[in-house]
Amino acid sequence: MTLHIAERGAHAPSIGWTIEREIILLLAWGPAILLQVAHPLIAQGVADHSAFRKQRWGRMRRFRGTLDAMLGLCFGTEHERRVVVARINAIHDTVHGTLPLPAGVFPAGTSYSAHDPALLSWVHATLLDMNVRVYERFVAPLAIRERDGYCAEGAVIEGALGIPVGSLPRTWDELQRYMSSMLSDGQLAITDTARALARDVLDPGGPVVGRSVMWWPRLMTLGLLPSTIREAYGFPWDARRERLFGLSTTLLRKLLPLVSPPLRHWRAAYRSRRAACPFGGK
Repeated sequence: MTLHIAERGAHAPSIGWTIEREIILLLAWGPAILLQVAHPLIAQGVADHSAFRKQRWGRMRRFRGTLDAMLGLCFGTEHERRVVVARINAIHDTVHGTLPLPAGVFPAGTSYSAHDPALLSWVHATLLDMNVRVYERFVAPLAIRERDGYCAEGAVIEGALGIPVGSLPRTWDELQRYMSSMLSDGQLAITDTARALARDVLDPGGPVVGRSVMWWPRLMTLGLLPSTIREAYGFPWDARRERLFGLSTTLLRKLLPLVSPPLRHWRAAYRSRRAACPFGGK
């Protein structure tokens, strides 16, 4: 019996706490990032302002910083969460520029800003959608009320990031309608910049031994991507890869319950001992 279940009687964890404590959700990051940079303005912003491609240890620092921010938002104290948000907003203050070439529905010269609510909403939606998909694929199915609850809890962050209150989807159905619209209305267009960023995500470099084991995270990332986005990037996918993806999914789903909680869950989740979602949601 996990601590999460033992606490349920007196202090029932939120669905956000239950989902986010799973370390396996790291598998959602790769496909979420590729979905994010499929938006030309986000891809250009990352290329223009992120140091992870230029510095030797930039990728590791970026990963560590993103991980710390995620753990702070999900499991930190109220003060810690506000510090994380202030740090995010300060970084966003510096991220702005223009699109040098036309891409999709965006003409050359289109301005971008990391504070743009439309771009922030897309980043939020990709993470929300992929977290649920990874959780259900590898951990357990969720009831519709749990999916809805997860969306509602996540939406609480909108005001802190400058997104107009009421803009983010608060139900799974709303999220899926938004995702479908973004995938079909022309706002997403895979640019050469996005392809270069995707290569960095899928092949982060490093020692030859480390790179040789990247085939499995790459397989998971590409398998979780919508097929239309995968094809637009030009990533190869065939029956053999689909079969390996299915076998990996089945094996991991069977092995995960055998992993002890200290190895399966973030320690920060247990330290927090809290059921409330970020920023005071219930």
